Amino acid sequence: MINVSLLKKICETAGAPGFEQRMRELVVAEVKPLVDELKVDNMGNIMAIKKGKARKRVMVAAHMDEIGFIVTHVDEDGFVRFHTLGGFDPKTLTSQRVIVHGKKDLVGVMGSKPIHLMKPEERTKQVPINEYFIDLGMQKAEVDQYISIGDPITRERSLIEMGDCVNSKSLDNRVSVYILIEALRALKDETVPYDIYGVFTVQEEVGLRGAISAAHHINPDFGFGLDVTIAFDVPGAQAHEAVTHLGKGAAIKIMDGSTICDYRMVDYMKKIATEHDIKWQPEILPAGGTDTAGIQRYGENGAIAGAISIPLRHIHQTIEMAHKEDINHCVELLKVSLSKLDTYNWNFGKLNMGDPNMEEQLGF
Repeated sequence: MINVSLLKKICETAGAPGFEQRMRELVVAEVKPLVDELKVDNMGNIMAIKKGKARKRVMVAAHMDEIGFIVTHVDEDGFVRFHTLGGFDPKTLTSQRVIVHGKKDLVGVMGSKPIHLMKPEERTKQVPINEYFIDLGMQKAEVDQYISIGDPITRERSLIEMGDCVNSKSLDNRVSVYILIEALRALKDETVPYDIYGVFTVQEEVGLRGAISAAHHINPDFGFGLDVTIAFDVPGAQAHEAVTHLGKGAAIKIMDGSTICDYRMVDYMKKIATEHDIKWQPEILPAGGTDTAGIQRYGENGAIAGAISIPLRHIHQTIEMAHKEDINHCVELLKVSLSKLDTYNWNFGKLNMGDPNMEEQLGF
């Protein structure tokens, strides 16, 4: 069973890109007792370090930020204008509650032109994001006491259990934060082969920024990205469009729009999952990217990188949905994968470059 109360706390804590302070405090409190060392870098990434038997480095990244907004203007009537932080589908914004995080948190509602006042041609078109505003129910003088240009805004939505699933805002990517915490908890008293850097990254939703910085610092030999992926297993979807299905287990990423995962890491995780009766499914995501790309490319030597993905319905919408069993399988796959890394042959195989010692020279 998953720890729903912990996941609820993680999902409901505000943390727009660049404004992850509250999430950082929560994560530090949870992981500090579980690891040997804890660091926070200048960008705000949390590095939770568990020492291993050998000095190779494994970076696991789960981003703390959630899609959100930032205040750009308060008009003469007290209505707030904003800019997006991360990708939004405009049709999901209508009449949704948000929280503006100023000198104090203020709940507001997304507003736009009422359908009764729209021209016939307007009714069939999607309202563009720049036509939305936030109504705080206050006059400008009162709004100005608490809200300034540059304040972050997040969505207001609680986590609930729904059948076999959990339903909440920001499961992208708070479910991965939860999974990394629980995997570190499960490994607390185990000896692991290599140093594990569990990195809770910042600003993924605006360009993988925290992961790029962290990978440059850590220079990992191995890497695991943790993020959600699309489960388009709903009415009207074609079989080839699904990407993943809820309830069919952890997704092992093969590729997405920013990463072709190392074939050795894909093979390794498939074997680990099969050997340990962990339900899994393959993932090829046609577009979009995750911190896996930062891990793979931005260390000095590059990394043998792959990703564990959590199937998610209604991604980047007001609410998102994940299956509780899938979450458990992801925790178990990450835990076992980290603990068995030294049991796999990571060589490229025969290089056929005329030198029988070539693999040794390259350090494999």
